[in-house]
Amino acid sequence: MKAEDMRVKIFADGADKDGMLEMYKLPYIRGFTTNPTLMRKAGIKDYRAFAKEMLRLIPDRPMSFEVFSDEFPDMERQALEIAGWGPNVYVKIPITNTRGEPSDDLVGRLSHAGVRLNVTAITTLAQVRGVLLKLSPKTSCYISIFAGRIADTGRDPLALMAAAVELLKIAPSSELIWASPRELLNIFHAEAIGCHIVTVTNDILKKMKLVDYDLTAYSLDTVKMFHEDARNAGFSL
Repeated sequence: MKAEDMRVKIFADGADKDGMLEMYKLPYIRGFTTNPTLMRKAGIKDYRAFAKEMLRLIPDRPMSFEVFSDEFPDMERQALEIAGWGPNVYVKIPITNTRGEPSDDLVGRLSHAGVRLNVTAITTLAQVRGVLLKLSPKTSCYISIFAGRIADTGRDPLALMAAAVELLKIAPSSELIWASPRELLNIFHAEAIGCHIVTVTNDILKKMKLVDYDLTAYSLDTVKMFHEDARNAGFSL
């Protein structure tokens, strides 16, 4: 199956300007997400300036930017500013602060004020339920479950993600994100269960050219790679 034929919307996840613009050229990239960790890794120094530049360069696809305060009143202030940066902005709100206090009430206030949100760092269905109870039915919201981090604990996230798809049926203005995928196959997992969105880093997205690639040819490519690397390293026995 080609990316263009999938129901799941593929969002590029990153903070490298050139990489984001490279992905913007691909018609199947339907949106963009980033976070403070990715921005720090990319060497971003001025949060506001970077965000506004990317919104100027990519004005026609959803783009998520995250608050970074740890106090809910200041999160709310930051969220309202970020929401004002452009009509395609979604504001990322972490599911809790660093003390583990739920952000559900803040999410509810912002949602009922018409702020489009991306509630992030979710790992349990209980967290999903808590958010859904607070949302305005009139305001779009992304529910971002970090399936990749769930998988990092040795748990298969597929059943949880499928259950979340069912939960979101009570909130038709919300969409489920399969976040932090670890491999290309996760895009197909998201597609199979009817997940609305999957966020994918550039290194995984570049593997899309391998979809349905002949496995015998892929085996030969691998043998050639090992041989070439051994020769370039100057190994001898």
